[in-house]
Amino acid sequence: QVQLVESGGGLVQAGGSLRLSCAASGRPYSTYTMGWFRQAPGKEREFVATINWNGRDIYYAESVKGRFTISRNNAKNTVYLQMNSLKPEDTAVYYCARKGLTAYEYWGQGTQVTVSA
Repeated sequence: QVQLVESGGGLVQAGGSLRLSCAASGRPYSTYTMGWFRQAPGKEREFVATINWNGRDIYYAESVKGRFTISRNNAKNTVYLQMNSLKPEDTAVYYCARKGLTAYEYWGQGTQVTVSA
């Protein structure tokens, strides 16, 4: 059974940084593309970043490009999202997800990120 558990969220002032982690269980974790998404109150869930199995293919939403960095450590079954220069509009629940053949199939429970002005 696949389980994804996010951590690292919290309250931070604008301009600050946070690093989110997503620990995955179930094998073979290292062969799957992983992604981060977020959902702000009253808004639809949106894509943030994705990383393929070996870390060579990485994509970001335009809104976070240059500020966020996605990475993974396959030995630890963990994917990370380093978030710098945070803005109030980054406030959301952040989810990690594992991609199957065509869509993201497994999701974590989410971690709250709140950025104060």
